[in-house]
Amino acid sequence: MAKPRRVVVTGMAGITALGNDWATLHGNFCANRSGIRHMPEWERFSELNTRLGGPIDDFQVPAHWTRKQLRSMGRVSRMVVLAAERALTDAGLHDDTSIRDGRMGVACGSSTGSTEDIKAFGNMLLNSVADGLNANSYVRMMPHTTAANISIFFGLTGRMIPTSSACTSGSQGIGYAYEAIKYGRLPLMLAGGAEELCPTEAMVFDALYATSLKNDAPHSSPRPYDVGRDGLVIGEGAGMLVLEELEHALARGARIHAEIVGFGSNADGQHVTKPEQATMRRAMELALEDAELPADAIGYVNGHGTATEQGDIAETQATSSLFGPRMPISSQKSYLGHTLGACGALESWFSIEMLNRDQYIHTLNLDNIDPRCGELDYLQGEPRRMSHEYVMNNNFAFGGVNTSLIFRRWR
Repeated sequence: MAKPRRVVVTGMAGITALGNDWATLHGNFCANRSGIRHMPEWERFSELNTRLGGPIDDFQVPAHWTRKQLRSMGRVSRMVVLAAERALTDAGLHDDTSIRDGRMGVACGSSTGSTEDIKAFGNMLLNSVADGLNANSYVRMMPHTTAANISIFFGLTGRMIPTSSACTSGSQGIGYAYEAIKYGRLPLMLAGGAEELCPTEAMVFDALYATSLKNDAPHSSPRPYDVGRDGLVIGEGAGMLVLEELEHALARGARIHAEIVGFGSNADGQHVTKPEQATMRRAMELALEDAELPADAIGYVNGHGTATEQGDIAETQATSSLFGPRMPISSQKSYLGHTLGACGALESWFSIEMLNRDQYIHTLNLDNIDPRCGELDYLQGEPRRMSHEYVMNNNFAFGGVNTSLIFRRWR
């Protein structure tokens, strides 16, 4: 068997409610600014209890995109294709012909396709009319719309790996892209995930009594790991990384942001929505085994931190049982809400930026740690200066999907 290849990150980009570049995001994180707001447009949904969301209010597509390119893309695809375009530019590959000769593939997903098009098909079933439906409606709503649109937009002819697994869509995209390169299938991958904000997504969690009802105080929620949490808030966004085989990157003189050294993914096999501490921990162990690292090599864990009671407690108990109380942990969902298919990719981007800058963002609204959560070193109040060699990013999804990624500082 051929020796596994080393995989590095040579491009990164994201679209979020608090900015689309790290300088802007970092400034907002440090200033304790929240991307959560009251959603008056949801008032018409009388049975939806939450009125909080994390929308990107100023999102616009670039002027150079053509009508032909846009017609197959709903909002979720437009966000992720823009993130991919910026990641390719960051990697110095946007106009490189090598990405279109079969050397580059894509691994990407979202919880669902664009819901405006799903609504149009629903209208057909309910009212027997095809208003709003056209030749591209299915392409905009299909589960793999993000991966397909990236591939078509940039002319990528390498493998396509759709990862529509709810809250692990982005992290599975990165993990499976890493494995594709590591085991010699191809040298370049675009990897990540995205989600567009929709009241139906809020209703999914509302029906489980898992959404925040702090409707009159939007900036006070969500509150991951806090005893006063009352549920999650849904956000939107997109995150993409360019992954590259190390020798390929070095040969073209690429700037390297970090190395991916470990990926673990498994399933709870127990319950559709109830998280399982044992298998969460096992996913982290699988990542450590893949990286051939002991647990004490990890310097920081970027937690999933949804601000749901069951999720926070199970995740932190699993993390504490593996790493002990010394492990620093925080969650950027406290600023942006739960971006579902995007969160694994965005939080991987954030983790690499924090790793390279030796400054780790704290959890917003974490005032009083829930004593039922695992004993860990929770980052509170302000960012913390730390220098580490390795960081871990964990994500967990409905259906019992668990993922863990390990990034190494590039020296």
